[in-house]
Amino acid sequence: MKEYVSFIDGLPLIIRLILALPGLDGFVYGIYRIAKGRIIIGILWIFLGFAILWIIDIITILLNGKVTFLT
Repeated sequence: MKEYVSFIDGLPLIIRLILALPGLDGFVYGIYRIAKGRIIIGILWIFLGFAILWIIDIITILLNGKVTFLT
């Protein structure tokens, strides 16, 4: 799972933003959170990321360059 985290962290900013769009965010960053050890948050993100949580990921990517909220 460390390979997945380093792969996502190594992607260019524009690709990380595309992955944070609705539909992709729940799955991609849900698995990312599970890989970082936040299993319950990751599972919740998979199901709720499609609804509204993707906005949080886009904001944190724009401000910090990577997902930092609840990771």
